Amino acid sequence: MARADVAARQLLDEGGWTSLPIDPQDIAEALGVVVVEAPMSSDMSGMLVREPTRIVIGVNNDHSPSRQRFTIAHEIGHLRLHKGRSMIMDSDVRVNFRDNASSLATDREEIEANRFAAALLMPEHMVRSWIAAESFDSAKELVEQLAVNLKASRQAVNFRLVNLGFFPTPVELD
Repeated sequence: MARADVAARQLLDEGGWTSLPIDPQDIAEALGVVVVEAPMSSDMSGMLVREPTRIVIGVNNDHSPSRQRFTIAHEIGHLRLHKGRSMIMDSDVRVNFRDNASSLATDREEIEANRFAAALLMPEHMVRSWIAAESFDSAKELVEQLAVNLKASRQAVNFRLVNLGFFPTPVELD
C-alpha cells in the first residue's frame, strides 16, 4: 500500500470518519485549516498556504462541487505528506498550488496528493463495502451510482475503481 493510501486511512481513522460520503471540508476544519472559496483563473483549482499562525486552503469557486471536494482533499494530502515549496511574499509562507498540471500526474508530489485525495474521498474499505451491499445492471451504472453516493465526479470514481482492480480499464461514459 502506498504512503498516500496509508496516510489517508490514518487520517480517517484518527477523525472517526466511517461513512460515505466523506466531507473534506469537515476534515480540513478538524485539522484547524481554513477553507476559502475564491475566484481564480480557470486553470487553477486551489492552493494550500501555510502561514506561521494559520493554514488556508483556497478553492476555485467557479469549479463544480465535486471538483472542489477533490481539490480540498488534494490540498490536505499536501499538508499531510509534503513540506511545500517556499515562495517569496510579504511574510514567510509555504504554498502548494493545484492547477491543470496537477491532474497530468507528472510531478511526484502531485501524483501523491491526487492518490491521497482519491483514498480519502473514496476509501477502499468503504467503497468495497458499498459495492457489496448494492446491485448494478452494468459497470457504467456502478460508476454513476457510486459517483452520486460519494459526491464525486464520474471520472474520479471510474479511475478509482480501475486503481482498486474492479475494472481493467476505465468504463466508457457518455
